[in-house]
Amino acid sequence: MSVTTVEMTYGTDMDAAATQLRGAVDQIRRQLPEDVDPQVVTGSVDDLPVLQLAVSRTGGGDELDDAALAALVEDTVVPRLEEVDDVRGVSVSGVADQEVRIDTDPAALAAAGLTTAQLGTLLQDNGAVVPAGTVADGDTELSVQVGSAVGSVDDLAALPLPGATGPDGPVTLGDVAEVTEGPQEATSYSRLDGEPSLGVAITKTPQGNTVEVSHAVADALAELRPVLEERGVRTAVVFDQAPFIEESIHGLATEGGLGLVFAVVVILLFLASIPSTLVSAVSIPLSLAVTFVVMQLTGYTLNILTLGAMTIAIGRVVDDAIVVIENIKRHLSYGEDERQAILTAVREVGGAITASTVCTVAVFAPIAFVSGMVGELFRPFAMTVAIAMLSSLVVALMVVPVLAYWFLRSPRGAEADGGAAVRAAAEAKERRGLWQRAYVPSLATALRRPWAVVGVAVVVLAGTLALVPRMETSFIGDSGQNTLTVTQTFDAGTALDAQDDAARQVEGVLGDLAGVETVQTTVGSGDDAMAAFAGGGAAPQASFAVTLGADVDAEATRGEVRDALADAGVPGDIQVSGGESGFGGSTVDLVVTAPDAEALSQAATAVQDAVGDVDGVAEVANNLSAATERVQVTVDRAAAARAGLTEAQVSGVVAGQMGDRTIGRVDLGEGPVDVVVAAEDAPATVDELQDLVVPTATGVVPLTDVAAVERVEAPASVTREDGRRSATVSVTPAGQDLGSLTTALTAAVDGVELPAGAAVEVGGVASQQADAFADLGLALLAAIAIVYLVMVGTFRSMVQPLILLVSVPFAATGALVALLVTGTPLGVPALIGVLMLVGIVVSNAIVLIDLVNQYRERGRTLDDAVREGARKRLRPIVMTAAATIFALTPMALGITGGGSFISRPLALVVIGGLVSSTLLTLYVVPAIYTIVERRKERRAARRRPVPRTDAAVGTGAPAAGAAGGAGEERRPYTAQHAKVDPA
Repeated sequence: MSVTTVEMTYGTDMDAAATQLRGAVDQIRRQLPEDVDPQVVTGSVDDLPVLQLAVSRTGGGDELDDAALAALVEDTVVPRLEEVDDVRGVSVSGVADQEVRIDTDPAALAAAGLTTAQLGTLLQDNGAVVPAGTVADGDTELSVQVGSAVGSVDDLAALPLPGATGPDGPVTLGDVAEVTEGPQEATSYSRLDGEPSLGVAITKTPQGNTVEVSHAVADALAELRPVLEERGVRTAVVFDQAPFIEESIHGLATEGGLGLVFAVVVILLFLASIPSTLVSAVSIPLSLAVTFVVMQLTGYTLNILTLGAMTIAIGRVVDDAIVVIENIKRHLSYGEDERQAILTAVREVGGAITASTVCTVAVFAPIAFVSGMVGELFRPFAMTVAIAMLSSLVVALMVVPVLAYWFLRSPRGAEADGGAAVRAAAEAKERRGLWQRAYVPSLATALRRPWAVVGVAVVVLAGTLALVPRMETSFIGDSGQNTLTVTQTFDAGTALDAQDDAARQVEGVLGDLAGVETVQTTVGSGDDAMAAFAGGGAAPQASFAVTLGADVDAEATRGEVRDALADAGVPGDIQVSGGESGFGGSTVDLVVTAPDAEALSQAATAVQDAVGDVDGVAEVANNLSAATERVQVTVDRAAAARAGLTEAQVSGVVAGQMGDRTIGRVDLGEGPVDVVVAAEDAPATVDELQDLVVPTATGVVPLTDVAAVERVEAPASVTREDGRRSATVSVTPAGQDLGSLTTALTAAVDGVELPAGAAVEVGGVASQQADAFADLGLALLAAIAIVYLVMVGTFRSMVQPLILLVSVPFAATGALVALLVTGTPLGVPALIGVLMLVGIVVSNAIVLIDLVNQYRERGRTLDDAVREGARKRLRPIVMTAAATIFALTPMALGITGGGSFISRPLALVVIGGLVSSTLLTLYVVPAIYTIVERRKERRAARRRPVPRTDAAVGTGAPAAGAAGGAGEERRPYTAQHAKVDPA
């Protein structure tokens, strides 16, 4: 068999691609040998089964043979499963195909003057139905059909053999051979826990719900169970996507609910008011409800990624409401009129929270342009978060103020003196608070020495960079599924029975391990489609699908399986994989290419030896088939011609005597089946092969007179990639640090002296990781650029947004520390968290600087505006950060484990980044803002003309622009202004 694999980019219409490929194959079909039948087999994610069942006999079902078991499954199980809603197809594997076998009688053939080779045209000469035109019968036109099809074994046996006549007339096939119908010789074996079994694969429609299909199939099997048990048959679920999905969704929902409770508790602790807490907390269910509606309208389904996005968003959707309600509550505490206080509070923060939310949403825009699997996976995630964020903004600006007007009140007695006393008391109470007493003096120290603060920040940033080499990296991570796959690879040419004996040894070892529930075994390649996806002519294999118990640690069991099989010394090369997220392979593939077979063999062997001792390598496999010995019959064309033969005739005679030969197909009522002429006495040794004789017109001649028979060495299979001979050295990582392993493997390969023309390229999961990291790195830069543009529009300044972006690199400090402390590798989910963090961390800086700018516009000095703005934004900044952190804490801890391979790294990154960026935002951003704005004021003062002395004397006014810019007249900030300032 020869297999050509064509990989399409994500999003390709597979039906259209398959049509184009079939057309291309049809164009060259005439150039292929007559006995070559090319097939185009397509496969995609939609073709993967949602359930895989195994059907086997029980101890009481010995009377049920293989054919009866297959008939029971085909006639009883399959029709019932096909009735389930949203089931696209039910396929059965392991059923032996039927064939019609012709076992000739050599004596009868010889008596009739025939050979087995002459039976090859039997079905071409008989059984053909040919349309011959039409005839008229009165007013009726009738079609004429000549010939009759062979419809039974008896019909086939009754076919006359041309040129052979006996005493009773023409000799029929039944006179010289026994014609029987039966199963084909097995090319593979399938077992469930050691018992022969059939596989049943169930696929769903693209619109179908995996969980609903799984439950409906389980109900159907429950209906069938009494019938099957009566016949001594049992079924077992070998693979089911639904339980993992259900557990993940349930776990994420539980963690999201805990996060919501934690966020509400944080708000209550800070605001110390149940009405205020409830008003702000209402944004969470409202925002999520809007998200569900929009998802329904846009066709997004509830899955691990979208639910994880909503769980992540729980801590963030409440932030806008917190800022609004905190500002409203503060203005109400100053004794202001309720309506005016709410309008003023919302006006103050409306622009800031709009800009911050737009930044958070905008960072996900580049995900739309991320290619490959990562883009396909995380695009729904990004869309879900964006919808939730925008919904929370609408709720914070439109719903929260209304609820605050209904349920919140100003303190009593505020009208007595215009609210001045109440405001003074409220501000005094603010300053006596624990957070204010800790923050205000430290901020004052930081603002007196802003360059020292910047220096400390630079040191922290340098320390962050020093942590990078210690960071482990991976692709997507272990999904935590309770399945393992064991692959046993044999030497090329290993007989099927020998493979089966070795596979039974592995079954015995696996069955004795604790935590193993079922073992589904497949030995051999099976049909052509399965062989094509397995790699065509690659080395023979046996695969074992191992299902573990619900509470079993799959990662630990994987190591136990490796150790147990190594100790048992089972034949063949063993690979153990499993627990992947289902989004790619699990091995680092080193693809070796070379101009010829000898160079390829040398290069592949050298690479395999070089990487075998690298730290972090669990297993190394080389798919380059070892050279196998075979018998080559080379026809001497001149000698054959002298004997009146052609090369094709000699080849046909040898092939006909070496083994069974398919001469055609007949339809016996249940579909076409092959008709096979059995070999008479096939040569079993090289000597017997050399003793073959070839019939000619003048008699028989020894095969050795017209051909040379010799032993030669040749590869069992040949692999090419983009036209060049290739081999793949697959490395299974021992741990999760894929980045370090790839670096070590690259260094090891670089030190190998390769033959001329040979090259090695890193592929597999390492290539997928590199592509994903490159795409997400560009997306991260694009997100920062988008955030900068949004802030330029918000602040109408090119410089101030750069000050706010300072918080972004410092967010990396906490993110890296969180990953290192928990031993979590930096993978695609963590990078998505970094992307999300860009939008989140600038939110606090936006809220802070926006208020500082408002104070400066009202006439306050730079230092006073920074101090007062930072003081009044302390509580909402800490509240939003704490609410987000505590909302994500259940996910970061992996309390339920649901969807943890995506949600946990993302939550850790956001939590760590928020902790570090919040601390630095409260000190570093005010310090840098002060340095930049103070320098701007000095430059403006140097450019401003000196005012005349007589114009300034006695006015009490400061020089123009001293408080906020050139050419602007500002009032001096006094205590009197503080009492009436609405902020």
